[in-house]
Amino acid sequence: MKRIHLVILTGFIASSIISSCKVGQNYQRPSVQLPEKFETTAFADTSSIADLEWNKFFTDTTLRNLIERGIKYNYDLQIAMKNIDVAQQRLKEAKLLQLPEVNLQVSAQYNRPSKNSLSGLSSSGFLGSNHIETYNANLGLSWEADIWGKIRRQKEASVAAYLQTYEATKAVQTSLVADIAQGYFNLLMLDKQLRITRQNLRLNDTTLRLTQLLKDAGEVTLLAVQQADAQRQTTTLLIPRLEQQIAIQENVLQVLTGQLPGNLTRSSTLDNTTVEETSTTGLPAALISRRPDVRANEMALMSANAQVGIAQAYMYPSLVLSASGGVESLKASNWFSVPASLFGIANGSVFQPLFNHRALKTQFEVEKVQRDQAVAQFRQSVLNAVMEVDNALVQTDKLEQQRELANSQVETLRKAVKNAQLLFKSDMANYLEVITAQRNALLSELDLASIQRDQLDAKIELYRSLGGGWK
Repeated sequence: MKRIHLVILTGFIASSIISSCKVGQNYQRPSVQLPEKFETTAFADTSSIADLEWNKFFTDTTLRNLIERGIKYNYDLQIAMKNIDVAQQRLKEAKLLQLPEVNLQVSAQYNRPSKNSLSGLSSSGFLGSNHIETYNANLGLSWEADIWGKIRRQKEASVAAYLQTYEATKAVQTSLVADIAQGYFNLLMLDKQLRITRQNLRLNDTTLRLTQLLKDAGEVTLLAVQQADAQRQTTTLLIPRLEQQIAIQENVLQVLTGQLPGNLTRSSTLDNTTVEETSTTGLPAALISRRPDVRANEMALMSANAQVGIAQAYMYPSLVLSASGGVESLKASNWFSVPASLFGIANGSVFQPLFNHRALKTQFEVEKVQRDQAVAQFRQSVLNAVMEVDNALVQTDKLEQQRELANSQVETLRKAVKNAQLLFKSDMANYLEVITAQRNALLSELDLASIQRDQLDAKIELYRSLGGGWK
């Protein structure tokens, strides 16, 4: 047994001396192109709205409840969280790879050879019996020396894979928060457009009745009545279309929050709904550490880099030390007789692949190509992140200008409708002018509601593109 301990100790010392060799390159973040500041911002500031928690960024109580329910019950997010659990189990396994494998084996064997065979003749002459019994109980230990850093690279890959799934889950949450908020604001826009349409329908009814009275008095022709009625029908047609879109949007929000399709109660309107007004973006360089999807791509790159080292290590010699010891006997009665039944085996082996149809070399080259792909994907994700932030800033700025113009247009056309009605009653304007004024007013109000929704969407997109929503 002392010799066994000496062999194992020698192997450990030798492996410790040569374990400083480590194949593969340590991870270094590749260079990426980033502007000093975003183009539409006046100056660079380290603070960012993405640092706000989502329940502080959104002020609407109904929306907050929807997002909270979505984070709790959304199935896509639950699947992503289960991926974290899987990666966590694999990480636990990777942390123990450098420890030796230990196995306990207990066996009993009965063998009755032929009397005319060599084994039968030998057992009869040696044991005085025509059968052989063997009883064995042993503890085996096997340990691979991490000479080339293969096991350490495997641990690096597992850690990176775990962090990748963690960041990917945060990315799913940021998208979920944005989808719920944009869906909710779209629902409020549809509510407003439905109210506008119903108000205009009542106005069309008044115009139609007035036109009918004038026709009865001989002031206008049947054509005027038909035109007024056609305008009313056009407005009426919008109502079921909007109701259909509202029902579908309600169903989408219910499913996003893990609920069955159905009606959704809301207590606010588009006009009194706001989000965090500040639009500070922070520095573009912070996107790499703040955007979960960019971080997930970087973790994938770290894992791919470690896989290159693992594939390279398989091409070099591996040193495996093994030992086993226990009790063994030919009879069950003295199986555990100590020290007579004790036995021990120690073994050390070096394995060097020589020819395997280029499998290891191919795997090594493939891993290097996949690492290059991961580098390109990481750089592309950074580029996309900068573009998304810049686009959201442009939308925020230009939509504010559009809203101011749309407000002026709505006010002008509302006055035009009143003037047209007064002139029509005084026989100073024809029915076409009234109908045209009403149609233009309706379209402008619907367009204003759409711009209001787009403004809120742009702010949400800026929040998401900067990496907000997972806190």
